[in-house]
Amino acid sequence: MPVSIRDVAQRAGVSVGTVSNVLNRPDEVSADSVERVSRAIDELGYVRNEAARKLRAGVSATVGFVVLDGQNPFYADVVRGAEDEASSHGIAVLYGNTDEDPSREKVYLDLFREQQVRGLLIAPYGDVMTQLRKFRSSGIATVLVDRFSADGAFSSVSVDSVAGGRLAVDHLIDAGRRRIAFVGGPFDMRQVTDRLAGARSAAENAATRVSLEVIPTAAMTVEEGVAAGARLLARPRREWPDALFAANDLLALGLLQSLVLDGRLLVPDEIALIGFDDIPFAAAAAVPLSSVRQPSRMIGRTALRILLEEASDADSIPRQTVFPPELVVRRSTTG
Repeated sequence: MPVSIRDVAQRAGVSVGTVSNVLNRPDEVSADSVERVSRAIDELGYVRNEAARKLRAGVSATVGFVVLDGQNPFYADVVRGAEDEASSHGIAVLYGNTDEDPSREKVYLDLFREQQVRGLLIAPYGDVMTQLRKFRSSGIATVLVDRFSADGAFSSVSVDSVAGGRLAVDHLIDAGRRRIAFVGGPFDMRQVTDRLAGARSAAENAATRVSLEVIPTAAMTVEEGVAAGARLLARPRREWPDALFAANDLLALGLLQSLVLDGRLLVPDEIALIGFDDIPFAAAAAVPLSSVRQPSRMIGRTALRILLEEASDADSIPRQTVFPPELVVRRSTTG
């Protein structure tokens, strides 16, 4: 059985209250008692239950983090950033992957609210605002991640995806591309619609005539990118675009796989390709992938920092932190 505080008190010949004071307020205890309790702790190998202590104090040592796609390295990096920040505060991050499934998203939200986590970070997939208000009414701070809070009801940390979409398509236009296809979906994801909006803005404001078509996908995965590439290559050659903007790097890598294996379209000579996120695999691809970079770890660290500030100040005003995207040019668009 685990050694208890009562075992320590008995070995040291003091009361349980004295042991508690030594652990929490040693300056209020005599040097002799501190020495006896410390010796008993060492002899018995007692380890205090920090989680239980904080729970009794009404302060949880954990925060919940719900992401919409745990297989995407971008979100893995965001979580890593949050964990790095949390560890400096003695806090653990409990992580849940919804896999773009609203029912799984609800399960994690219900679980974290029941666990009374100190706060919640969430990269939402579905419409979760009603559930998030329940967190707030329970006194649990909440910060949106990779999602701008349009109504300002909750703090958020994100990248300007509209600007990112504009960057990507402006780059393709500057590289001489005129028949551009946006590949992405589903369109109930705010990140997808924002990136498409930026792409359309760039095409509409180009100094020369540029067409922008949309090739929808059911998810933001490599498999969906491969499938979209197959559908594109099944068209007559005259209907092929000369550039592709994928809504994330996983889709772009799937598209690249289709194009390379087919062999009829050279990247970037005949078709340029750019993604979004700049995950580590982008630079390591068979044709190094141009991408729009998000500062993933900084997003996670910043979101966790804001969450802890709000958890300690119930009257804090929600704030929207938006990082600028960065264009990273590699061989898939410039040769």
